[in-house]
Amino acid sequence: MPLVIVAVGVAMLLLLMIRFKLNGFISLILVALAVGVMQGMPVDKVVSSIKAGVGGTLGSLALIMGFGAMLGKLLADCGGAQRIATTLIDKFGKKHIQWAVVLTGFTVGFALFYEVGFVLLLPLVFSIAASARIPLLYVGVPMAAALSVTHGFLPPHPGPTAIATIFHADMGKTLLYGTLLAIPTVILAGPVFARFLKGIDKPVPEGLYNPKTFTDEEMPSFGVSVSTALVPVILMALRAVAEMILPKGHPILSYAEFFGDPVIATLIAVLIAIFTFGLNRGRSMESVMDTVSDSIKIIAMMLLVIGGGGAFKQVLVDSGVDHYIAGMMNSSGLSPILMAWTIAAVLRIALGSATVAAITAGGIVAPLIATTGASPELMVIAVGSGSVIFSHVNDPGFWLFKEYFNLTIVETFKSWSVLETIISVCGLIGCLLLSMVI
Repeated sequence: MPLVIVAVGVAMLLLLMIRFKLNGFISLILVALAVGVMQGMPVDKVVSSIKAGVGGTLGSLALIMGFGAMLGKLLADCGGAQRIATTLIDKFGKKHIQWAVVLTGFTVGFALFYEVGFVLLLPLVFSIAASARIPLLYVGVPMAAALSVTHGFLPPHPGPTAIATIFHADMGKTLLYGTLLAIPTVILAGPVFARFLKGIDKPVPEGLYNPKTFTDEEMPSFGVSVSTALVPVILMALRAVAEMILPKGHPILSYAEFFGDPVIATLIAVLIAIFTFGLNRGRSMESVMDTVSDSIKIIAMMLLVIGGGGAFKQVLVDSGVDHYIAGMMNSSGLSPILMAWTIAAVLRIALGSATVAAITAGGIVAPLIATTGASPELMVIAVGSGSVIFSHVNDPGFWLFKEYFNLTIVETFKSWSVLETIISVCGLIGCLLLSMVI
């Protein structure tokens, strides 16, 4: 019976979001209420579970996402992202232009949300394709692949960070494992796959984008741009390394754990960025703070959706559904990583939203970690991989790619949808292989 109730809840979620076009946050809260009541929970207990789920999920996550958004906005508004992109492209040259775009997307993708990075790098993709006289997708696909992989696999992006919070996974290890799997995944889904799309040769859309460009004097240096953008990544990675090589109680370990905490790491990066991307560029503190304030608008609804997913998860836990599902999964004998990926993939195809799919799947499969002993870090990446599979017409990202690259719907399926599926399957295979040695 609990499994039927979960299925009904997921069906309700699909109906509310797809048929009635209801906001993801409102849909998740309504479904959480319905599932709790159907499970026989007292109404006041359902409400308490929802409050606890939202609060527990957004506790540290709101800080990480908030600081991450501030860092990304400061990077974009000072021309730092443009500096990173143009420098890498100049160094690689036309012959290896795809690899320059991949490295640019990967570097910028650490600090920016997918949509922001996509729109920000499009002018460079357009100019490269036009000047080098190469198909637009030949450079566009590697860029999109790099951004999508960082979005799906790596903290501090919303999906992986939220799942890591639910699974109590170590953020530094998740970042290390995710980066290890991201490299071959980006290569296959980016430069390799793009070579099969040369037949789709579209012109740069006229009048579609009028980006703000920065002069050389206005932009910070390449070193400053990269080092500031990667501060959180470096600090979290150093913490993970310290925890692996230093014994417990070592004096350096406590400092590494403090500065490598995701909240502290992103806060330090923002403080550095306020100076390097703001005050040191001649901007007033008031202007810099305006940028910081604007950045929060980008993630406000995203935070609520993640909170709604946390509420749904908590109702499943408090009503006992999680233990029922965990027991059923254990008796099936299937790999928990494969189960986590499959559930996230089904939800992604049905819902369209990678974030909602990831958070919902995370709540359903969380008990598997305790009962199977699966690596929580690999489970994070498995869910993240499943949550990006086969983007299609119910995903805003599908239409974003279609319109900016001037494609037909069929061409978008052949390029964008296949690209996302390659990323998803590669992530799953990588997790299964890593699980044999971790």
